[in-house]
Amino acid sequence: MDVIEAIESRRSVRAFLPKPVDRDTLDAILEAASRSPSWANSQPWEVFVATGGTLERIREGYGEMYAKKAPAAPETPFPTAWTESAKKRQQQLYPDMVRDCGDIGEQFGALNQALFNAPVVVYVCMDKMLSEWSLYDIGAYSQSLLLAALEKGLGGIQAITLTLYPNVLRRELGIPDNLKITIGIALGYPDRDNRINNFVSARSPLSETARILG
Repeated sequence: MDVIEAIESRRSVRAFLPKPVDRDTLDAILEAASRSPSWANSQPWEVFVATGGTLERIREGYGEMYAKKAPAAPETPFPTAWTESAKKRQQQLYPDMVRDCGDIGEQFGALNQALFNAPVVVYVCMDKMLSEWSLYDIGAYSQSLLLAALEKGLGGIQAITLTLYPNVLRRELGIPDNLKITIGIALGYPDRDNRINNFVSARSPLSETARILG
């Protein structure tokens, strides 16, 4: 698989098989992601990987928080404003998902709450003293991780829903107070029989997003 093929074939996987990811595969993915670019080679990412019993305890903790309707408190806050063009793309998202996946509303919510039933969730953190620029580097790391996972036959999705309850994550993963939990990335083997994984989101034409000047 070449680089362009990997970028174009990557999809957000929302349903996974109950198949564990072996340690060698996981190590290879994390090692590849560590080659991501960063400001002056600062490598601001600090990574906590939840698998097995640890991930099940996180799932149970999240279930308890959902049951008592606890307010979400992600440390990377929800966005509060969008441009009109971004709103237009978002408004088309759900109709496109229904087109590709059928009536997925109920399943979509349930999968989010169950951390997509993924066998692995990678939590990427950075020190709270760092500037917003390091979030750019975290984004590069996240994309590298997803592409490396694809090369190994896995799928993934980065989602704010994976980080809604930092108190649960800090308790189960031992994340120290000086680190900010920026994003969670679910990884595993895609359930190819689940229609929710059929979805392919649209992209705006290059003429709308890029300006090439000579």
